[in-house]
Amino acid sequence: MSRRLPPLNSLRAFEAAARHLSLKKAAGELHVTPAAVSHQVRTLEEYCAKPLFHRLARALRLTEAGQAALPLLREGFDKLAEAAEAMRAEERVGILTVSVAPSFGAKWLIPRLDRFHAAHPEFDVRIDATDALVTFAGDGVDVALRYGRGTYRNLRSECLMSEVSLPVCSPRLLERDPPLRRPDDLRHHTLLHVQWKMEDDAAPNWRMWLRAAGVEGVDAERGPRFSVEGMALEAAIAGQGVALAGAALVEGDLKTGRLVRPFPPSLSQATAFSYYVVYPEAKAGDPRVMAFRDWVLAEVARDDNAAVLPT
Repeated sequence: MSRRLPPLNSLRAFEAAARHLSLKKAAGELHVTPAAVSHQVRTLEEYCAKPLFHRLARALRLTEAGQAALPLLREGFDKLAEAAEAMRAEERVGILTVSVAPSFGAKWLIPRLDRFHAAHPEFDVRIDATDALVTFAGDGVDVALRYGRGTYRNLRSECLMSEVSLPVCSPRLLERDPPLRRPDDLRHHTLLHVQWKMEDDAAPNWRMWLRAAGVEGVDAERGPRFSVEGMALEAAIAGQGVALAGAALVEGDLKTGRLVRPFPPSLSQATAFSYYVVYPEAKAGDPRVMAFRDWVLAEVARDDNAAVLPT
């Protein structure tokens, strides 16, 4: 069937500009100039014989026609990327690319990965360590392990484990003065922070933990800040302060004694965040993705059965 379509470059320019509501940001994404994006959008508007944006003094706002077209275009580009992946699939039949946050990858996934290799030697795993939320459309990622609320558009997500947040420190810190026996003692110690958690009131951070523990008079903002949670944990292991960490990330360090819990387990806090295994609906029949999904769920069950966190 013959299809009469506008130029693909114009569609790409409009979709990017509509998603960002910014010509400049769209230009950065497409590696062209804002003027080039504007020209392509104008071309598409001429094709449609109607405006797609309200051009305000310092902003863009979609017209009714633009709003109607955007979700369909996004879905269309996702399908194009999926088709391109299918055409390349024969080359990647034995390769499984997993996206995972650097800290969770280093602390939880990598120490277990040899068991996946032993169970599935036919697959070569490639780890894409990033905090960015991959789209799966054209980025070559097959499956992701994500930390969040589990609501991901057009993706299938299955909860691996709920997150529990707990203070941890080097055992050497407990041997020094000032003492660290009660939450109130934190006023005399350095707090180690993860920057993105400080910026999100829903994320487990010192501000939340101190409030829930009923501690007053402790500055929840003071102390070093790290962009990666694993670096905050390394600082804690080095005796530089007390970190507030997810139980999954400190499991191995607690077992080896590199870290300890200065307070009773009753002061651990469940959070609104969990870890999820996430993949596109189209990958639900992919043997590589299903093998990894089944294995990672089994690893979580194995941890639960082993009662990995000491009290």
